[in-house]
Amino acid sequence: MLLGKIVNALRGRLPELAKFGSVGALAYVVDLGVFNLFRVLVGTSPIIAKTISVAVATIVAWLGNRYWTFSTRRTTTSGKELIQFGLVNVLGLLIVVACLWVSHYLLGFTSVLADNVSANIIGLGLGTLFRYLGYQRWVFTGKAN
Repeated sequence: MLLGKIVNALRGRLPELAKFGSVGALAYVVDLGVFNLFRVLVGTSPIIAKTISVAVATIVAWLGNRYWTFSTRRTTTSGKELIQFGLVNVLGLLIVVACLWVSHYLLGFTSVLADNVSANIIGLGLGTLFRYLGYQRWVFTGKAN
């Protein structure tokens, strides 16, 4: 019964979820590329590399989600919306960085592969779920057209 309700709720959101996934995929490629650029080529710490990569990917995600995914639910106060978007992304970043910190510093998995798994698979998955719900419920709250 609960599974049926979840399936019905998701069915009505499939176009939005597909757009969110597409924007997220593009932002993920940007995030992954910038992270590895700074982690491997520049030689920065994994935390700094991840912070920079998420900041760049956030700009990509903001544009895609505002003007495509949630375009029918944009508010008229884009400044407030941008601040809320940024706050949701900062909280999402904290989720990603926490996963990376636990893996790298607490558990001692310090290879580039381990950093990528903890940050770009586990952390990003949890952060993405949080961001979708945050965007939907807090950021893009205008009336649907």
